[in-house]
Amino acid sequence: MRGPVLMLAGIGLFGLLDANSKLLSDGHEVWQVLLVRFATLLAVVFGLRALIPGWGGALQSRFPRLHAARSLVMLGSAICFFQAFSLLPLAEGYLVFFTSPFLVLALSAWLLGERPPVVAWAWCAVGFGGVAIGLAPGLVEPGGGAGAGGAVPWLGYLYALGGTFCYSAVFVLNRQLRAEPGIGRVIVWPSLLGFAVMLPLGLSHWSTPTALSLAQMVGNGLIVGMATVCLAEAFRHATASRLAPFGYSGLIWSLTWDFAFWGRIPLPAMLAGAAVVVFACIMSERAAARR
Repeated sequence: MRGPVLMLAGIGLFGLLDANSKLLSDGHEVWQVLLVRFATLLAVVFGLRALIPGWGGALQSRFPRLHAARSLVMLGSAICFFQAFSLLPLAEGYLVFFTSPFLVLALSAWLLGERPPVVAWAWCAVGFGGVAIGLAPGLVEPGGGAGAGGAVPWLGYLYALGGTFCYSAVFVLNRQLRAEPGIGRVIVWPSLLGFAVMLPLGLSHWSTPTALSLAQMVGNGLIVGMATVCLAEAFRHATASRLAPFGYSGLIWSLTWDFAFWGRIPLPAMLAGAAVVVFACIMSERAAARR
C-alpha cells in the first residue's frame, strides 16, 4: 500500500498548493510566485545538504535527458495551472484536470509499455463519473462557465489542459526514473531550471509582498517539494495503471481545502460524487491486489 498512500498524500498536497496559489493570484504575477517557490526549494535542499552532507543522495544522473524532460514539463505544469486557476473557478479547472488519469494510462502504455489492464480504464471511468456528479451543480449555475460579458474563458481551459498534460507526463517520467535512489535529483533539477527561467521574469514583474503573502509564497515552495517527493516515491512502488485512479482523490481534497480556506460546505451532489470516487479507488486497489 505504500505507493497508493504516497499518491494520496501527493495529490492532497498539490490540492493545497492550488488553493494557496489561487489566493496569491489576486495580487501577484505567476512569475514572482514561482520565482520564490523555486528559490525556496533550492535553499531548503542545499541548506540540508550543508547541514547533513550527502542529504538527498547524489545529484548526478545516468538519465540526464529524462531529468531535462521532467524539469520542462514540471515548469509547464506550474505555469499553466497557476494561470488556469486565476481565470477559472476551481470546479471548472478541476473538471479538465481530472482527465489526467486517462492521460497517465495512455502515456504509460505508449512510453513505458506497461499495457494498463481493462479494469484500470474501467475504474478510471467510474472515478471520472464521480467527479462529473460532484462538479455538475457548479457548472450549471447561472453564469457558470462564462467570463465577463458571457464570454467563455477559452484561455483558462487551454491553460488547464496544458497543465494536465504536463502533470500526467511527470507521472510517467517518475516511473521511468524509479531506479535512481534518493530525492535530491527530483527536486534540484526542476528547481534550477525554474529558477533560471523565472529570475528575469519574476524581477521584472515584482511587487512588494506583505509578510503574509511572502509566507504563502515560501509555503508554496515547501508544499510543492513535499508533493513532488511523495509522487516520485509513489511511482517507485507501484505501476502507473495501479496509481492512476487515485488521481481522482483530488475531488475529495478540493472539497477539504475549499471548506478549510473559504468555509464552503459541500453540496449533496459533491458528497455523492466523492463517495463514487472513493469507491472507484478502493475497487481499483482490490483489482490490483488480485492481479
